Amino acid sequence: MAQRRESSGEEVSLFPFLSILACLIGALVLIIVVLVVAQAGKAEGRTPDEIRMAQDFQKMKKEIEERKKLDVVLKEKLAELEKLQKDVEEREQRYVKLRKILDSSKEVQEQNKEISEKLKKELDDLLTEVDGIQRQQKLTKEEIEKLKEEIKKRQISPDKKVPPVVVQPSGSGMSDTTKVYFVECSSGSLKVLGAWGEDYRLSAQASTVVADVAYNHFLSEVAKNKDSLILFLIRDDGQSAYNTGAGRAESSYGIRTGKLPIPGRGQLDLAMFDKYRGKVSAPVPGETVPEPPVKP
Repeated sequence: MAQRRESSGEEVSLFPFLSILACLIGALVLIIVVLVVAQAGKAEGRTPDEIRMAQDFQKMKKEIEERKKLDVVLKEKLAELEKLQKDVEEREQRYVKLRKILDSSKEVQEQNKEISEKLKKELDDLLTEVDGIQRQQKLTKEEIEKLKEEIKKRQISPDKKVPPVVVQPSGSGMSDTTKVYFVECSSGSLKVLGAWGEDYRLSAQASTVVADVAYNHFLSEVAKNKDSLILFLIRDDGQSAYNTGAGRAESSYGIRTGKLPIPGRGQLDLAMFDKYRGKVSAPVPGETVPEPPVKP
């Protein structure tokens, strides 16, 4: 039986080194697997055909963008071409006209031009006058009919005289600084009573009230004094006229207004308001409608 050889010294064991080497190889294999899987993930699991199609799509997208740019340029060129064609047509038309003018004598050209300008101006003026006369005629007829009805209502027999209507202040009175102005409202008309020394009547149509120079002058002057009051005296048929006249004063000029029904057809007696009555300057002939004050 062989005997165990006696060791000449301490032996070195290689088992720990081999274990570490095996672990290192396993770690490297694991890293390689992870990198392969990651690379495959970048392709998102696509097949080579899908990758090729994606690349083709990118190329097509780039071509589409380039074609869009070319399309814009093409549209600009087409617009320039269209403009050039219009210029050519205009020049051809001018050429034809100039040719016709050159064919006629210079004296005839001047005469025709002068007569044409004169007739055109006369025609424009005539049309303007006719339009104004027609509108004025319509308004005048309407006012005449209303005035006839008003006269008919106010007609009284010679032996019967209607007593005057005395207008009295109502309520607890007015302050001494209050300035009162009176506007009578009757069928289809408004009458400013002595605001500048004489009465002034106008139609109660909304278009007339807005455009009437004298009435708007009266309102603009009254609006300058915040203590002013316009008292609308309403006849039994004057409610509509009151709505139009007072509405203009309140909404456009911010004037304080009041109303007082007036029974009967008698002459108005305003003597009890003498100390409160205000006066304004008379409208100037040729004056335009003043601008209403700007409301705060």
